[in-house]
Amino acid sequence: MINRVIWIILDSVGIGALPDAQEYGDVGSDTLGNIAKQVDLRLPNLTQLGLGNIDGAQNLKKVEKPIGIYGKFAEISRGKDTTIGHWEMAGVYSPNPFPTFPEGFPKEILDPFIAQTGREILGNKPASGTEILDELGEEHQKTGKLIVYTSADSVFQIAAN
Repeated sequence: MINRVIWIILDSVGIGALPDAQEYGDVGSDTLGNIAKQVDLRLPNLTQLGLGNIDGAQNLKKVEKPIGIYGKFAEISRGKDTTIGHWEMAGVYSPNPFPTFPEGFPKEILDPFIAQTGREILGNKPASGTEILDELGEEHQKTGKLIVYTSADSVFQIAAN
């Protein structure tokens, strides 16, 4: 009997596109394979666990006797974001995608957040984590305001020192 599970999730590290890739502009996606084509990717621990043995893994070393159980996840839930993927791994299926916020988060989400934290916010727009820190990090440090942003998914992200 297995009495311990160590579950490693390589968030956003895809191995090949899913059948619904055209719905999300992801045709031809293969994050890990594309990285492995460009650089001499050395991941000895993940290789021993079986990363290169995953069906569809390109340009990665296979091992004869991996020490882990390995696989890749193909969501059946609608949507393509971190939260819905993690929920599904825990057994929760969602027939509807979570809402996205291309114009930033609405007042009904922000007002309770501001009230509970007692802090004003900066940002409130879609951005990458590094870009939003480059843009607003200094102002955040001076004012203490929290940086709130989202990416292409439904996730409410907060950056703060």
